[in-house]
Amino acid sequence: MRIATTTLALSLLVASASPVLAKGCIRGAAVGGVAGHYVGRGHAVAGAAVGCVVAHHHYAKQARAQRAHARSHG
Repeated sequence: MRIATTTLALSLLVASASPVLAKGCIRGAAVGGVAGHYVGRGHAVAGAAVGCVVAHHHYAKQARAQRAHARSHG
């Protein structure tokens, strides 16, 4: 199970690694990993994967909003 979770986490990191949004993924993975660690044994990797996905989504949504705002005002 641990190998499958690690493989999933690494594939999510590679798939979502764009230079602009990588900082958000790393931040989310760090927070999710710590939260998963406190939840229970073996949940740190899953927490890191979920944190990466959530942070990536947040920063992507924020970037889309900024682009839309720039298009409408410029």
